[in-house]
Amino acid sequence: MIFESARKLASLLAKRKISAVEVVSAFIAQIERVNPKVNAIVTFLPEQALKAAKAMDRKKQKTLFGGLPIAYKDNVQTKGIRTTFGSPIYEKNIPEENHLIVERLSAAGAITLGKTNLPEFAAGSQTFNSVFGATKNPYDFGKTCGGSSGGGAVAVATGMLPFADGGDLAASLRNPGNYCNVVGFRPTPGRVPAWPAPNAWNTLGVLGPMGRTVDDTAFLLSAMAGPDLRSPISIAEPGSVFLKPLKRNFRKTKIAWSRDLGGLPVDPRVTAVLEKQKKSFTALGCVVESAEPDFSGATESFETLRALGFLQSYGEFYRTRRNDLKDSVQWNVEQGMRLAPEQVARATALRSQIYQRMRAFLEKYDFLVCPVNQLPPYPVETEWPREIAGVKMTNYLDWMKSCYFITITSHPAISVPAGFTPEGLPVGIQIVGRYGDDFGVLQLAHAFERVNPCWKKRPAAAV
Repeated sequence: MIFESARKLASLLAKRKISAVEVVSAFIAQIERVNPKVNAIVTFLPEQALKAAKAMDRKKQKTLFGGLPIAYKDNVQTKGIRTTFGSPIYEKNIPEENHLIVERLSAAGAITLGKTNLPEFAAGSQTFNSVFGATKNPYDFGKTCGGSSGGGAVAVATGMLPFADGGDLAASLRNPGNYCNVVGFRPTPGRVPAWPAPNAWNTLGVLGPMGRTVDDTAFLLSAMAGPDLRSPISIAEPGSVFLKPLKRNFRKTKIAWSRDLGGLPVDPRVTAVLEKQKKSFTALGCVVESAEPDFSGATESFETLRALGFLQSYGEFYRTRRNDLKDSVQWNVEQGMRLAPEQVARATALRSQIYQRMRAFLEKYDFLVCPVNQLPPYPVETEWPREIAGVKMTNYLDWMKSCYFITITSHPAISVPAGFTPEGLPVGIQIVGRYGDDFGVLQLAHAFERVNPCWKKRPAAAV
């Protein structure tokens, strides 16, 4: 049951062929068996979830999810349930209200089973913190699962959850999706509204779904997406559009294939896996050409705007509880403090230029396909890699450029399982689509996974 598709389970629940109690009990049993090995679920609420499942089974009104369980990322506020942000500052924090997506998914019939692990304040693509420790990669316990939505990715990969929520500023849905052989989707900004949020106008960080398959990912997105006046950037299109079938004919679709996004260092093991996948797109009838847009200014723009956001969100903690912040969060806040107005103005101008170049590029091509991460999963004891393919990294963000170059364009992007290194470590492929064409990105990702079903290879930790 735990590895059945989320959409299939929801259908069985709607037809009363299985009960919510049966479903929730099965996932609880898997968490009890697997979680001690990987540390993905950090707050676990089996009794509360079973009580909610019993109540769901008594209801006559059908809901979209019908009692499927979910555990929210531990920076998503859950009323009455500890939400730590992975920080000792919030170690005992019990929110008094739900996040908007918790409201939505609960209304759709999702049952809260707990919270999933993340890095402190979701900073960095390595899931560890001083409150709960590190989450391990289910394919190799000695390696990182990525981040910041690492707990959710591991829980989905190991059958502890049918799907998971996450957020993505630099790489935080795509990176752990890639490292855990699951799907992580960064939608167009505003597709999933965020509230509460320190900056209601933020378009750099987004919320999105994760699943074992693209279909399950779209299924979760259908309940997460849609307009809300509390988020002024929210897109008016209803989330129900993502319930439509994903099947599509991609004959003569033009694919821009980028090995390194214009010269980024890429581990040869990643390149070896991805280069083999050109044939997957040609098998779909796509026309594949080597090309990429001009990403000039992406690093400067991203690092500046991220630093500004960290100053806004964590500047007060830096002044009052600096010793409770990990070094990388301190560094990012300090970068924000050093910014001159001219730097911020230049960063926003550069971002606008990059967006326009990407938009124009995707008028010629239908999609851009490129690496998700520049290297396979690295040791779990290492906070961030200091070198890739012989090139030294200068800060904890440097190694995420293959993802954050796409972030700065605001275009939707998805990580889909693509294969494994000789050591058995997962490698994903990143598909980027036109601004607002989230459904199209999901369609191509769905077609790709049908011709390359490596997502079916479960981690040893799960079986």
